[in-house]
Amino acid sequence: MAGFHVMAGAHGLELPTVRRISISDLFDALKRGAEDFWAKPSHYVFLGLIYPIVGLILTEWTSGSNAIQLVYPLMTGFALVGPFAAIGLYEMSRRRERGMDTSWKRALDVRHSPALPSIAVIGIMLMAFFLLWLFTAQSIYASSFGDQPPAALGTFVRDLFTTNQGWRLILLGNLTGFVFALIVLATTVIAFPLLLDRDVGVVSAIETSVRAVAMNPVPMLAWGLIVAVLLVIGSIPLFAGLAIVMPILGHATWHLYRKVVVPEGKADRRPM
Repeated sequence: MAGFHVMAGAHGLELPTVRRISISDLFDALKRGAEDFWAKPSHYVFLGLIYPIVGLILTEWTSGSNAIQLVYPLMTGFALVGPFAAIGLYEMSRRRERGMDTSWKRALDVRHSPALPSIAVIGIMLMAFFLLWLFTAQSIYASSFGDQPPAALGTFVRDLFTTNQGWRLILLGNLTGFVFALIVLATTVIAFPLLLDRDVGVVSAIETSVRAVAMNPVPMLAWGLIVAVLLVIGSIPLFAGLAIVMPILGHATWHLYRKVVVPEGKADRRPM
């Protein structure tokens, strides 16, 4: 257990150098992510199927449990756990970048990463955010409509758009969801790719993500908006679109990390 470390990396606390990016870098990262996806689309669709399957199971569970009011929070909640759920996709992009084997089973090689304990800790943190978001969403619903669940989906949708309580739920719910998403974006936008690339520990991974957002507020907020919009679009047709959206976003996040964080042992030669 001598090599077991979580909060700091194997060589102590490291602070990777962060650089400025532009909006054009976001679209280039998406382009490169799409290229990674199309290199072996059948592999990534196979990996991506877990997202719509989980989405359908959760939706069926909420509907069957008279919790229709939680369907939308579940859909938007994918943005909170997405950074962790895409960990295997970061690994595939990392391997492709290095000219290594990128067969789908290599996504499971994450389990051999020396940073696995740190990855697990941040993953647990995101799951806690996800559960807290669902609890908060339910609390907002209860404060607007009471403890009784909606009688039917059609009735619930009608009440949302034709009553004061419904508009209060829409506005307060989305504002609260934005706060949750902003916290997750600031703390994990490049944390997982960084940990796969360099075993820097939880503290450095989160701190570097925060510095990346602080240095690039407009591009990072734009990235969060792009991710949210694409996830919603992918979720609308029974979550089926997530089988394509999630892999592309996962690969793109790796390339975003490459643009934001200066590689280890190299000086930043990009113009500021």
